Amino acid sequence: MHPARSAPHRPVQPSYEYSLFAPGDATAPKVCRDFVRGVLLALGRDPFADAATLCTSELVTNVHLHTKGSAMVRVWLTPARLRVSVFDESPDPPVVTRPAAGVAACWGRGLALVAEVADTWGVADERAGRYAKGVWFELGPG
Repeated sequence: MHPARSAPHRPVQPSYEYSLFAPGDATAPKVCRDFVRGVLLALGRDPFADAATLCTSELVTNVHLHTKGSAMVRVWLTPARLRVSVFDESPDPPVVTRPAAGVAACWGRGLALVAEVADTWGVADERAGRYAKGVWFELGPG
């Protein structure tokens, strides 16, 4: 058999992009974090999975708690970086708070967690269809 015919040709994939649309209900954070974890595990990028799952969960939970609409999660993966963007229908910018210890510490720490875990994060410059803003985070090797 000719060597070129022995295995199917798989072109080099320099980057991957996946998107998921989630309704504005209480199931969205779990579905979105499972989606991101599934993408990373399927592509052999296990080292990113725990941090990406936590950050995705926090961002989608913020959409659920602070907006009335749906969310779109976009995963962009290159050989060196992971970027996850969570878009929502609210034009209001996100607010980072550092809650005091005690009972109040149960709320308001989502973006502070993302800032601590991710290499970098921010608010997207672009809109995505009907979505008014996107909050993103990036993770790199190490």
